[in-house]
Amino acid sequence: MRLTVACRRLDLSRVQLGDSICVQGCCLTVTERMGQAFAADVSRETLSLTTLGDLVAGAPVNLEPALRAGDPLGGHLVSGHVDGVARVVAASEEARSVRLKIEVPAELARYIARKGSVAVDGVSLTINEVADTVFGVNIIPHTQAVTTLGKLAVGARVNLEVDQVARYLASLLPPSLHR
Repeated sequence: MRLTVACRRLDLSRVQLGDSICVQGCCLTVTERMGQAFAADVSRETLSLTTLGDLVAGAPVNLEPALRAGDPLGGHLVSGHVDGVARVVAASEEARSVRLKIEVPAELARYIARKGSVAVDGVSLTINEVADTVFGVNIIPHTQAVTTLGKLAVGARVNLEVDQVARYLASLLPPSLHR
């Protein structure tokens, strides 16, 4: 499938063909530029393992250009390699933020740790609580305003990327120590 994304707030002036841009947390290769829009080809594999196949024309998406050497790192390292699709199981107002509870596939639960990092639809977040396969995060007003996370409802499917350090550390453990 070819996905075309119009960008209102992302400056595409430095983006070249072949560059990577994360769309909803999925690393895609720019195959065409058209003013303030770009196109990317999305494989059947990516469509089956992410929420990109759920998008409808005009849907807002989170965008993040690839980090360049020398750019400031304002969160944790995010590669745009989605580990799985998770589901929002609760949403509630908490002071000025929204508390989301998100259920992850059982095989990914071992990578989720309180005060650890996770990317939800490409947005780097700090995990506040963990209970089995469900974790909680707070979405502050700024994040609500500039990402799609402020509009998530119970039942919504989201792309999940676990913390890279946790993934690599777990791969070094002998199988007998895996949860």
